[in-house]
Order: sequence, then structure tokens, then C-alpha cells
Amino acid sequence: MTTAPDRVAAIADLIADVRLHPRRLDCLPQDLRPRDVAEAYAVQLAVHDRLAKAGRGRRAGWKIGCTTRVMQDFLGIDRPCAGGMFDRDLHQSGARFRHADMFKPGIECEIAVRLKTDVPMSGAPFDRDTIAAYVGEVMAAAELVDERFTDFRAPEVDAPTLIAEDFFHVGAILGPPIGDWPSLDLAALTGRTTIDGSLRGEGRGADVMGHPFAALAWLANHLAGFGLTLNAGDTVLTGSVVVTQYPDGPGEVTTEIDRLGRVEIGFD
Repeated sequence: MTTAPDRVAAIADLIADVRLHPRRLDCLPQDLRPRDVAEAYAVQLAVHDRLAKAGRGRRAGWKIGCTTRVMQDFLGIDRPCAGGMFDRDLHQSGARFRHADMFKPGIECEIAVRLKTDVPMSGAPFDRDTIAAYVGEVMAAAELVDERFTDFRAPEVDAPTLIAEDFFHVGAILGPPIGDWPSLDLAALTGRTTIDGSLRGEGRGADVMGHPFAALAWLANHLAGFGLTLNAGDTVLTGSVVVTQYPDGPGEVTTEIDRLGRVEIGFD
């Protein structure tokens, strides 16, 4: 009989191989699907270990998905979900990617934060006010995602499966860091995504669980439950205020957050 550690290792081996040697899947084999959210996060952490050992660098931060109504409706998932990001996943505005290297690349418009100090587990549970003391910088950002599953809405591709594989994550593209964020009302800021100059959608910081720091607090509390912490220097994507937008081919994509700046992404 397969033990829980053996199951986690076997699922993580498969997902890490798909991430490192990209191929599209209809779904995970039935005997290699995380049984629940707890097992999914155990698999995710095991995948992170494999990606780091394969040369992706250290885990440099986290992404939070499904923090806005538009993304919950889009994905059919009604709760926040976390995923990891690695050194090689982080890019600066102006980054360019080969469209043909991905299956169906998408862009999400986000407010990102960078931690100035470690967030102690002893402080949990955090809320949007108490977590603010650990934030050093805020910036406009975009998340680059890719649909590694043929149809992510298929019943076999459930929330635990998507959690285990880091929720489509490919990379984060970051705008200039803003250290004077306390002077800004982050909840009131409007974000937008454009493709080749055409506006594709808008949203506000308040769409992220009422405030982007509420999502950050959720993440800190979530990690504490696994004996993990947010660390100084970690970058966190707090969730897309615009539903995922898919460039059809080569072109120019921009995400922008008022008062924080803009992020430019090119597809060749």
C-alpha cells in the first residue's frame, strides 16, 4: 500500500518533471491526484524542493491566487490559494518572452509587496494592519501564467491539483519599487491591463479581499500553519485585479497600477 509520504513524493516527481520538461496534460493520473487541500500543499512544497535542486534558484517569494471575485469566478474556486516563486521566475519591467515557448500564456495585473523583515510565526494570526509593519516596498506587477492543463475547468483538474502545481505560475514581472507606500491608499488604486494598446480590463486594490494587505496576512497565517514564514526580501503577488488576459501571439502587454507605475511585457 502506498504511504502518504510515498504518494506526496510520486505526485511531486510527476509535477516537477512537467514543470522542468514542459508538456501539456489533460489531468493527473487518477492515483496521483492530491486527495485534499492539505495533501496538495504538501505536494507543492515537495515540488518546490525539486525545482530548487534542478537549478531554479531559491524560493524568492509567493503568489496568492483567487483573492478577487473576478478570479474566483474565472477559476471556480472560492478561497485564496498560495503558490511559490523562485529566483529565476522574477523579472523586471521590459522582460520579453517567446510566445511559442508556452501553451497558452496569460497575464495578470497585480499589486506586489516586498518584505523588509522576517514575519515571525508567533505573530499569527495576522490581519491587514499588523502585517503592514513587515512591508518594505510595494510595486505594480504582472504575473505570467501558462495553462499546463488542456482544460483547467475539467472536473478532474480540481483545486488541489492546481495548488500542487503552483496555479499556472511561470514568472513575475515587477515594476519599480515604491518605498513611500504608507502615503497611498492601496485599496483605492485602480489597475488595468492592455494588450497592444487595447484596454482589456480594470480593477481596484479593494477587490483583493478588501485590501492587498489582507491577502498578505492570509498568506502569513497560511504559511504559519505549515511551520513556514515570510522572510525579509520575499516578493509576494497579492492577486490579480483583472481577469487573466491572453495575448493571441507576439505583441506588447502592459499592466499598470495608479500611483505605483506600469509594467511592460513583450511577447516575441
